[in-house]
Amino acid sequence: MPGMIHHSSRLELSQSALKHNLDFLRRTIGDHPQICVVVKANAYGHGVEQFVPMAEACGVRRFAVASSGEAQSVHACLTTDSSVMIMGIMHDSNLEWVIEHGIEFYVFSLRRIENVARMAASMGRQASIHLEIETGGNRTGLEQAKLREALTIINRERRHLKLVGFCTHLAGAESLSARFRIDKQVESFFRVRKPLLRRANQPLYHVASSAAAMVRPEVRLDLVRIGTAVYGLYPSPDVHNLMLLGAKRSEDVRLRRVISWKTNVMQVREVDRDEFVGYGTYFQAPRDSRIAVIPIGYGNGYPREMSNRGNVLIRGRRAPIVGLVNMNMCFADVTNIPGVDDGDEVVLVGRQKKQEITIASFSEFSSALNTEFLSRLPADIPRHVVK
Repeated sequence: MPGMIHHSSRLELSQSALKHNLDFLRRTIGDHPQICVVVKANAYGHGVEQFVPMAEACGVRRFAVASSGEAQSVHACLTTDSSVMIMGIMHDSNLEWVIEHGIEFYVFSLRRIENVARMAASMGRQASIHLEIETGGNRTGLEQAKLREALTIINRERRHLKLVGFCTHLAGAESLSARFRIDKQVESFFRVRKPLLRRANQPLYHVASSAAAMVRPEVRLDLVRIGTAVYGLYPSPDVHNLMLLGAKRSEDVRLRRVISWKTNVMQVREVDRDEFVGYGTYFQAPRDSRIAVIPIGYGNGYPREMSNRGNVLIRGRRAPIVGLVNMNMCFADVTNIPGVDDGDEVVLVGRQKKQEITIASFSEFSSALNTEFLSRLPADIPRHVVK
């Protein structure tokens, strides 16, 4: 397109990888639970505008977000009659829009339940709610002592309140060290839901995130909330190892990374031995070197912790990051890679020929989680769907 402005980098989202992950998850959890794909934090950095239609094309019809603002963004991307569920913050001023558009949402206090009932009644509508109960995570959740009162209000206001779900949040199912705590939460949930089992219209019971859905069969209930795994990442090494124990081949439990991140060489510079590269004295060339200047830095989502530590792929080979990662620039030593030139493709995350830069590699040099790195990818990076 004439006059088209190119960004300094681009993200590619693999439709086939997403389908593979969803198929794998379905085989793992069985036929009964509905899969609700979590797309908070701009679909974990993948971009809701691209990712939501991709997931719908794979048959996903439920999405979960963290706020009413995120719900509005996801709702605008829907291509089918899929539902959206808010698991977190929703200001009272947003209630009218949320109810009007049929957005489902968590309620976790008597005040919120009463406010929702009043708003829905004033609109002549029925709000779709999921009652979140506190079981030991001590984040959000209705105190169990208040459950009877909450159910009384919901029953009284049933013309305006539809109890779609009953749920809780597990406090670290991805960690074996938290197993005892999670066991107690699961026991608490099953105990506290007993009064609801007598209801004529049963809500959807849901507890499991990616980790719990994969390794705890007892919490594969009516719905599972899948975030990390659908994007091709294991929630933790513990979960991966547990899955490997039950597999005949490692390939049988392999998830495929959906996202790839690419840019191009900005300039190749000849640097004499003992010269410094970039700011300060962080890297001094140990020999006459060829240095590729890459137009990506921490302001573009590339972690500063990669300074003198990270790697990129150029011409199918690994090139080490040298010097400090700047706000919008970093440097790779390409002395050992023949023929590198301005404009050559640079892979920051993804495969090139037989080499791969994984998302997990970024966590090796910092305390950041895989999902933390992804969620920090700026929204303005162009995202494209590929096969």
